[in-house]
Order: sequence, then structure tokens, then C-alpha cells
Amino acid sequence: MINKHVVLNGRYSGWLVRILTVLLSSLFFLFLGIPLAGLLFREAPAAIWNEILQPDIFQALQLSVLTTTLSTLLAIVFGLPVAYVLARQRFFGRGLLETLITLPTVLPPVVAGVALLLTFGRLGLLGRYLAIFNISIPFTTAAVVMAQTFVAAPFFVNSAKAGFEQLDRRYERAAYTLRASPLYTFFRITLPLIRPALLSGIGLCWARALGEFGATITFAGNFPGVTQTMPIAVYIASESDLDKSIALAVVLLAVSFGLLLTLRLSQRTREKR
Repeated sequence: MINKHVVLNGRYSGWLVRILTVLLSSLFFLFLGIPLAGLLFREAPAAIWNEILQPDIFQALQLSVLTTTLSTLLAIVFGLPVAYVLARQRFFGRGLLETLITLPTVLPPVVAGVALLLTFGRLGLLGRYLAIFNISIPFTTAAVVMAQTFVAAPFFVNSAKAGFEQLDRRYERAAYTLRASPLYTFFRITLPLIRPALLSGIGLCWARALGEFGATITFAGNFPGVTQTMPIAVYIASESDLDKSIALAVVLLAVSFGLLLTLRLSQRTREKR
């Protein structure tokens, strides 16, 4: 027979674990939620809307949307072949390349900005040669796109790589037996099958590029209408105009939350199908 004391101790331990789990989870969610709620309720919606309509804020928003979209497109164009090669090919140095691609996700953004500046600055490794043709990249809109791509592209590459690795390759082999070309199979079979991973990677890449600050201000600087993105505008406004800073922060919060929520809902919809 099972000892009653053992059963009671087991039940007691189970309840203790449940209570501890709920308590720690609640504290964690409060730690995340209270600051965000404080940001949302600090100013009235009408006051926030009036700040958003200011020309400089709208300009920063336009620039952020433009550069973020361009950097995401660059990440897709250049990152998709990289993800495919890393997922399907086995070669010497593959682990090193995977580490190199993931490195920007853990590297301090300011370090990334310094690295870009030392590479593409007028006296940089490549910048000195670009200067011969009167091409200057730092402190331009192109520099913003490059900084965002540098820090955000790995999110897309890693997500796409995971999609390629998890794909059952029997579908591709079936297409080959029907005399489908590799290019046709890739665009009409492979990519549609890993669409959830691609969409998730695109969303994460776009959101990370939108929130990029350190690498951008180091490599591109702060020039309204040219390099001043929303995160930079938040930082500058926080030093002199708190209301404007809050309005910008709320916009960034709303866009990021809406994007992540849309990705989550679309993923659930696909799972139900």
C-alpha cells in the first residue's frame, strides 16, 4: 500500500509548485506590463495625437517606415539564399558562418555602428576607396538602412533557416520526379510550404529594424529628415520635450504590438486549418 504521508506530501508539493509558478509568472508579467501601461496612460490620447501630427514627428515616422521596409527587403533578398545554403549544405566552416550571422543579435548595437563606421567611413577599410568616386555613406539615409539591415537581418535568416530545416523534403523530391525544375520547385513548392517561418522572420526583422537605435545614431547620426528615425527622435525629445517623447514612444509601442499580434493571430489561423 502507498504510504498516506507520501501521498499528502506529494499533493502538498504539487500545490506549492503551482502557487510558486503562478506567483513568479504574475510578478514577471507585472514587471513587463506596468511600465508599458504607465507609458500608455501618461498622456491623454488627444494630446498624443496632437504631438503625432507635428511635422517633425511625422517626418521621423515616414523615414522610419521607409528605411525599415528597405532594410527588410534587403534582408530577404540577401538572407534567403544564405538561409537555404546553411540549411541544406554541409561544408567546412558552416558553424563559423552560422555564428557570424547570429552575432549581430547579441552584439551591442553601438559596437555594430562603430564597426560600420570603421568600414564605410571616409578613412575606413572600404570607405577610402569609395571616397575616390565621391561616394560617402556615413550620416546619410543609406547609412540608416545599412545599420538596420546589419542588426535585423539575422532574425530573418535564422527563421528562414529553421523553416528550410523542418521542411519534409519528400515534397521537393516528388516535384523533381514530375520533371519540375529546381527553380520552379523552390518558388512554387518550397517557399509556400515554409511561409509561416518566412512571415515570422519578416515580422521580427521589420520590428527589430524599426526599433534600432545604437548602430543608427553611431553610423548615421541625427539629422532630421535624413537620418532621424523614430527611436532617435524619442531619445532627443526625452531631453527637452517629454510629451513629444511619450507620443513617439506610444507610436512605436503600438506598431510593434500590432505587428506581433498580427503574426500571432495569423499563425493560429494557419494551425486551425
